[in-house]
Order: sequence, then structure tokens, then C-alpha cells
Amino acid sequence: MQNFKEKLIKWDQNITSFSKSSSMFASQVAIFIIYFWFGALKVFSEKGAANPLVVALLDKTMPWFPPNEFLICFGIFEMIIGILFILPKMERIAILAMVVHLSTTIMPLVLLPQFTWQSFLVPTLEGQYIIKNILLIVLALNIWSNLRPRNK
Repeated sequence: MQNFKEKLIKWDQNITSFSKSSSMFASQVAIFIIYFWFGALKVFSEKGAANPLVVALLDKTMPWFPPNEFLICFGIFEMIIGILFILPKMERIAILAMVVHLSTTIMPLVLLPQFTWQSFLVPTLEGQYIIKNILLIVLALNIWSNLRPRNK
């Protein structure tokens, strides 16, 4: 039994070591994939799942902005955020841009409840899509916490 416990401890140490050495890069790549892919869908395809929600929010907040042009601009902004996450020394700018982005993406939870809630505390698929952004926030906080402090 002692041998099994020692192997289990060694296995845990190996996994922990691997996680520490790869989690920063994996977090950055994960955010890059999500932002770049979803942004590209807005720019290059009319089939983006979030497009109707984005257009409805645009109509509610900035009805003067042409929806097709906004989707392209918003998609490019998302793609830039994704790229910034994988460029060395650009993580802080990426996270600040992400804060701006996420502050707009949570608006439908309040401004468009017909899109985001089935009933009290029961989100629609679009609502779930927005709420999952909590994971992106935590990944960004993890990335920031692993950055070297800036010198004066």
C-alpha cells in the first residue's frame, strides 16, 4: 500500500509541475482561439450564432450604427483581442481590451431579457453563452497574476 501511495504522490507532483509550466500558455491559447474564432465568424460569415443578439443590442443602444458594419468592426475587435493574448508583452493590453469587450457583452442580460432568460435564473442558450464569460474572466485573471510586475 505504501508503494501505491508513493506512486500517487509522484504522479500528483508530475501533474502539478506540468500544470504550472503549461497553464499560462494554455490559457493564452484558449482565449486566443475563442476570441479570434468568434470574431472571424462575425467578419467573414453571416452565420455567427451571436449575430442576432449583437444586432438586437446594437438596435437598443446605438440604432444609428449600420448592423453589418458594426458586426465587422466588433468581429475585428474580438480578433485583435485574441491576437494580443498570444503576443509577448501584450497581455495587459489584451486584458484591458477584454474588460471593455465583456462589459458590452453582459448588457443583454439586463437590456434584452427576452433573448437571455427563459424564467427567473434560467438562462436561454444565449444567456448561457454570456454567463460562460465568467470563465474567460478567470483565465484573464490567472494570466495577469502570472505576469512579471512592471518596473518603474
